[in-house]
Amino acid sequence: MTDFTVIRQFSFPTTIRFGAGVINELPDYLIANGFSKPLLVTDPMVAGLDFFKKIKDSLAAKAISVEVFSDIHKNPVKSDVLKGGDAFKATDRDCIIGIGGGAAMDVARAIVLRINHHLDLFDYDDLTGGDQFVTEDVPYFITVPTTSGTGSEVGRSAIISEDDTHRKRILFAPKLMAKIVFADPLLTMELPPFITAATGMDALTHNMEAFISKNFHPLAGGIGLEGIYLINQAIVEAVNKPTLEARSKMMIASLMGAVAFQKGLGVVHSLAHPLSSLLDTHHGLANAINLPYGMRFNAPGMETEFKRMALAMELEVTNEETIVDHLFALNQKIGLPVKLKDIGVKEEHIETLSDLALADFCHPNNPKLVSREDFKQLYLSAL
Repeated sequence: MTDFTVIRQFSFPTTIRFGAGVINELPDYLIANGFSKPLLVTDPMVAGLDFFKKIKDSLAAKAISVEVFSDIHKNPVKSDVLKGGDAFKATDRDCIIGIGGGAAMDVARAIVLRINHHLDLFDYDDLTGGDQFVTEDVPYFITVPTTSGTGSEVGRSAIISEDDTHRKRILFAPKLMAKIVFADPLLTMELPPFITAATGMDALTHNMEAFISKNFHPLAGGIGLEGIYLINQAIVEAVNKPTLEARSKMMIASLMGAVAFQKGLGVVHSLAHPLSSLLDTHHGLANAINLPYGMRFNAPGMETEFKRMALAMELEVTNEETIVDHLFALNQKIGLPVKLKDIGVKEEHIETLSDLALADFCHPNNPKLVSREDFKQLYLSAL
């Protein structure tokens, strides 16, 4: 059995310090690298938690000047980034530390881009070729995950929505990757069950969709398969009776999912994104509900891939429907709904949701083509 009290270091694709208590290394790391004025970017909930106060106190104890920016939305918007960039400049910061889940990481990474890149923020949208304009130096960037879901701590992109339309944009560039990640599972031990469950199913969705994505990337595919194995082992325990081992497995599998999905995502994410845009649904919850239905849609013709996922999940029967049944059961075991009606979706939302899903950027990487009618029928099935 792995001893998760031992702190380890590995690089894939950036330097990762992983293990219980590794956050205690942060002050000395900053000092050793010549930084003394970090901007801590987080969300309003994390900003009020005890562990965040302890991080601030540990930095102050080493004469490190701390400024906190936490004025961000659950689903981040452009104005969050602009305000964060203003805070960085107004308080004369010398580096940025993203602390939290996906929202905090996205805003922190977008602020990193914003500091020395002065076109309109969405001129850098990767989907319109904006990555070619990411040419300037960026501030030193460190990430500290506090949930096990998006894996954004190792990412190179940020998803930011327009304030008015809530259309999602992607800001991407290799130089937006953190220089180092401090991944401490102890920071997740006090997460409430719902957040643990929803973010955990988000991580499972990343690993599963990456594994079956139509793109060729066997390294990412292998990582996705191992991530599926770890999450299936740990998620029920992590939600219902947290242990360091379960939380550690979830944190590393979440990180693995974000590495894996450079291979691509798919129909589940395209079903989930409109729920966040239109109804402000938690992204992980949206993925959790749609995951069984999306996997059932993809199953025909992918018997080999589904058998490999079933083996990773240690299921006795290794066919496609067994995986779908297992995903429904998993949601129920961790207290998540299995129907969209339970999160406020109504039949009158379906047409708009279908339009938004068709316009989403994830499903072109799905192993099967997805039409607007497919999206509509998937939403109706899940309703």
